[in-house]
Amino acid sequence: MNDKTLPDGADFEEIMHDQQEFAGNMHEIFEVSQKIWEKFLESNADEQLSTNSDPLNTMPAFTELTTVLLSDPQKLMESAQNYWAAQAQIWQHSMLKLMGDDQAAEAVAMPDLPAEGRRFKHDDWSQNAAFECIKQSYLLASGWLQGTVHEADMTPKDRKKADFYARNFVEAMHPANFAALNPEVLEATIEEKGQNLMRGLKMMLEDMERGKGKLLIRQTDMDAFEVGGNMAMTEGKVIWQSNIMQLIQYSPLTEEVYSKPLLMIPPWINKYYVLDLNEKKSMMKWLVEQGYTVFIISWVNPDEAQKGETWGSYMQGVSEAMDAVLIETDQKQVHLASYCIGGSLTATLTAALSRDGDKRIASATFFTALIDFEDAGELQVFVDGKTIAMVDEQMEKGYLPAQTMASAFNMLRSSDLIWSYVVSNYMLGKAPVPFDLLYWNADSTAMPAKVHHFYLDQLYTQNMLVKDQLTIDDKPVRLRDITLPVYHVATKEDHIAPAASVYGGARHMRAADVRFVLAGSGHIAGVVNPPAAGKYQYWTNKNLSPETMDAWLEGATETAGSWWVDWDKWLKRKSGKKVPARVAGAVGGVLRDAPGSFVKKRFDEN
Repeated sequence: MNDKTLPDGADFEEIMHDQQEFAGNMHEIFEVSQKIWEKFLESNADEQLSTNSDPLNTMPAFTELTTVLLSDPQKLMESAQNYWAAQAQIWQHSMLKLMGDDQAAEAVAMPDLPAEGRRFKHDDWSQNAAFECIKQSYLLASGWLQGTVHEADMTPKDRKKADFYARNFVEAMHPANFAALNPEVLEATIEEKGQNLMRGLKMMLEDMERGKGKLLIRQTDMDAFEVGGNMAMTEGKVIWQSNIMQLIQYSPLTEEVYSKPLLMIPPWINKYYVLDLNEKKSMMKWLVEQGYTVFIISWVNPDEAQKGETWGSYMQGVSEAMDAVLIETDQKQVHLASYCIGGSLTATLTAALSRDGDKRIASATFFTALIDFEDAGELQVFVDGKTIAMVDEQMEKGYLPAQTMASAFNMLRSSDLIWSYVVSNYMLGKAPVPFDLLYWNADSTAMPAKVHHFYLDQLYTQNMLVKDQLTIDDKPVRLRDITLPVYHVATKEDHIAPAASVYGGARHMRAADVRFVLAGSGHIAGVVNPPAAGKYQYWTNKNLSPETMDAWLEGATETAGSWWVDWDKWLKRKSGKKVPARVAGAVGGVLRDAPGSFVKKRFDEN
């Protein structure tokens, strides 16, 4: 070693230089870590610690689970014995493999857990005895835990909650989430001398600054998109606005248009431009190309100025927007189309106006909209009397902060939307790639307190609308009053508005003309599916007498492609004769160009 040459031929000075570089990077990592911790403490300095040790009200479900398991000690003991026997087999297999025994014991059959398993792609998870042991032990433990919870004899509501939190627990405990247990991270750290961790922590600090002390995990390149630039690009004008919305009219693309206009009512949980992402994915542009005069509501991103708004005032706002549409088009009727929670509002508005003999609505279309909340999807695990009270505490300023709902939606798919980015961004130091849909997903909105409380309490929890027990402004709101044509779209893989529940809501409609369509894919991709993409499929069946969607599906016809084509045929028959197209704002004037100013207000910007 006197000639400073190592046995493998490596230059000693080069090794020392690498070690010094690594040490320098680790020192900078420590400094950035300190800044992250200081940012966290600073942002939470004025926040009082909650006295609620169970804010999501999980204790009752897990108490029931414990009681169920202990009620059959023999079954529990057998399950535990089988589990530990399998763990011993994993250990034996790993030891034999570590010693190079070609006759190593067979590996334990692992449960099918694709959400966890696809993160075990690095070769070391299967070739290195230590990492393979960690992987198999995790898969066995997580499969056993989730299987035990799912098979327990519990009430459906408590089982759903226990299932959800058990799944989130095992996803959080995935060994790939820990740098010291992740071979890909260890390999990158050695090769890059810690620069991956340095880049990752700097990204984390930026994300904490963007979230004002809360970690807002970036899921895409936040600088790659601009609303009104390369998103929400369809040409139009803001022709009217109120305290809660701006009304956009899109410019015509045909010389003639159908006489009856179309007003789109999007959800206010997210911004409207998911329906106008870009030229290839824009439902708004496609509808204009088909010859419709199209309007859309751009909801305000609320703050304390909207603290007095109610579900009834949001209904009144849509009613006023309808008047503006009819004045602009010189018509007496307008088609309403609605998405998600916008559909829940549209159902109550349509029922109330029908009750009063108001004939302004020509038809009502619902995209993945819940009306029957008996089984309201995975978000229902967050909603009960106790959690609503907790949410009310968060809305003391008159609105629910935007990041609260964003966190809830991310938890629905935590492996994909949280942990994969924790590893990729903060451990591997890889900046996420541009993806328009994830940019939209991160552009979260706040919600007025009274509107949100009404939705959670009256609809989500008590399901008052389908029970014909809902009252708004001291007047009954009943689905049976809706007699105008109705079109419902559900998506087969929807975890927010389950297709079976959307079907149930459609069957509660007593109108003579009710059409239900089941589309492929999920809550977003199944709706935003332009015909030119040639993706997915949809099912149709005029018979709504089957009590379940599965029974309805048995008699349904499958058609390849986008359901937009079916809706277009249905809508055209109800849209009147063709009339000459007029420029947007020709009657009432123009306030500004689309997409307007409301949609550009982001919660993560000062």
